[in-house]
Amino acid sequence: MGLQISISDSILQAIRLPEQRIEQELLQELAIALYTQDFLSFGKARELAQMDKYEFGQLLGRRKVVRHYGSEELDDDLTYAHSE
Repeated sequence: MGLQISISDSILQAIRLPEQRIEQELLQELAIALYTQDFLSFGKARELAQMDKYEFGQLLGRRKVVRHYGSEELDDDLTYAHSE
């Protein structure tokens, strides 16, 4: 199950990106916005952006978004550390 968002053709045409990059860029922008507002954890925002931890962390850094670090992020880091 998933959610589909409808964006009008006039909006899509107004986005100044190559057509093949629009979906990925919109997912990244949504992920950043939801993470910044604390609606999504780092892990879920990264998943929405379809990026690995390093890439999403770099993206947040370029945007000067301060990382939140709570129990869920600690659990993710511990799971990652134990998997190596």
